[in-house]
Amino acid sequence: MHFGFSYVGLIFLLMLMIPNLAWTKNKPKDYDHYAANENRILLGFERIGEMLVSCFALIFSDFNPQSFSIWEIWLIAACILMVLYEIYWIRYFRSEKTMADFYSSLLGVPVAGATLPVFAFLFLGIYGRNLLIITSVIILGIGHIGIHLGHKKEISQ
Repeated sequence: MHFGFSYVGLIFLLMLMIPNLAWTKNKPKDYDHYAANENRILLGFERIGEMLVSCFALIFSDFNPQSFSIWEIWLIAACILMVLYEIYWIRYFRSEKTMADFYSSLLGVPVAGATLPVFAFLFLGIYGRNLLIITSVIILGIGHIGIHLGHKKEISQ
């Protein structure tokens, strides 16, 4: 692990945050009702994971491309997942913005809005061989994906 600025981490965080900021003005109907029922333990995991992943994505230069090797496959896979994440958001913003739209799958990936970025950052961590961000992403994933699966289950009842 090497300390230093990661422009790849910054790009990933921008790809994550910009649609989420737009979402605050385009929430699905009744979202706040479902959010009030979130599991507090999962919410704690999500918040801690968000903070750690955001910090680690920026302060380790391991995520910037180096000389080409087989490890680049992980970076390419992470980038593909982030592009799919952006496609998910485009589809959501063009939809009627229902809870079903928000928790929809994309190309068979369940709750794509939660799953795609978590796995993208996991792959980025594997690419950078950075145990700190990998551990942080696992913490984030438990909370974030867990919350979204809970909401999806709740709306399908």
